[in-house]
Amino acid sequence: MSESGTESRGTTATAVEERLRAALAARAHRVGPADLRPLPAPTGPARARRTLVRRTVTGLLVLAAVAALVFFAARGGQPRPVQPARTPHPSTGTPSPAPSPPVPSPVTPEPSPSTHRS
Repeated sequence: MSESGTESRGTTATAVEERLRAALAARAHRVGPADLRPLPAPTGPARARRTLVRRTVTGLLVLAAVAALVFFAARGGQPRPVQPARTPHPSTGTPSPAPSPPVPSPVTPEPSPSTHRS
């Protein structure tokens, strides 16, 4: 790739692009190892604030754990067994037979008036 990225496509760089490229190259050459050293560790209010927040959160978690322990201990210790939804009835007798279908009565039907045509 050539030094100007636009020349590879067949166009020439404008004066503004050349000036911008030169300025960026000069700025890049000014950066040295002294500029790249790590920053010192933060001290002061930020560190104290983080410690305060951490201690507050820890205290609230301990308070919640103690409250849960007291709540479950005050419920009566041993949990009672759950009663069944209905009282079970043991089957002591034999099952009753199924009822038989009703027997029709021996009544003779009278002929309908439509069957007596003369």
